[in-house]
Amino acid sequence: MGRRKNQGRAINGMVLLDKPLGISSNFALQQVKRLFQANKAGHTGSLDPLATGLLPICLGEATKISAYLLDADKRYQTVAQLGQTTRTGDKEGEIIQTRAVPALCRAQVETVLHRFRGAQRQVPPMYSALKRHGQPLYHLARQGLDCERAERHITVYELILDEIQADTLTLTVACSKGTYIRTLVEDIGEALGCGSHVAMLRRTAVAGFTQMVDLATLQQAATQGMDGLDSFLLPLDSALAHWPKLQLPPNAVQALRQGRLWDNTGQTVTGVLRLHDEADKLFAIGEALPTGQLKPKRLLFL
Repeated sequence: MGRRKNQGRAINGMVLLDKPLGISSNFALQQVKRLFQANKAGHTGSLDPLATGLLPICLGEATKISAYLLDADKRYQTVAQLGQTTRTGDKEGEIIQTRAVPALCRAQVETVLHRFRGAQRQVPPMYSALKRHGQPLYHLARQGLDCERAERHITVYELILDEIQADTLTLTVACSKGTYIRTLVEDIGEALGCGSHVAMLRRTAVAGFTQMVDLATLQQAATQGMDGLDSFLLPLDSALAHWPKLQLPPNAVQALRQGRLWDNTGQTVTGVLRLHDEADKLFAIGEALPTGQLKPKRLLFL
């Protein structure tokens, strides 16, 4: 039996969704896919049901660049609830320890926060989607199991104390990929001597994107027809705007589309870049090699 073809519109682009509280990232993805009647969709970087905020959703050929957004820097606002440690590191988990919260002044908190700025190593939490022998860690955690997790190299570019109250801290965090805010909040709580967990988490930026649209607005636009809905689509190029761009003649485009290297002697850049055709349309993600050749990494059919 042949594979069933994807049903839906062949549209390409990104939707910067403001994911609401209480639903999974996959549920939000399916809602957007259905509204746009897209034949293919994927999201970049899950947000827990507890979390809200920016969830880039890629439609059509944009799914081919989702991995590059996964690698992007991100920005969050979070509220740390002091004095309580939970099994999951957030307010949805069972409270496993309660401790008195000392009287903290801003200077004391800032001294602790300074230790968590910059390059560092972080151990991912058990309640995460990371896999061990093909099974997500959170499945093991729900069975009461614990296992060794490899440390990750992360960078916290900014860690700002927005507000301090008797038993909560409101923080803004700008960080590299792979950073777990729950773990960061837990570690800060331990350093303060009282423990803590995430009471609120909102992602406010991904790869420099900050604008977003909520589901209600998309649902309203859908009642007016697809043209209004499609106005919320961003072109693929916008996600890669920070990469160098190279416009190529038809013979180079043809060679690269066939998977062949292209001799581009005289090029001044190396590394990953956007490849455009003669009409200035993005047709591939490429790599400029030190040898002066171009190598296709991902072909796009827009």
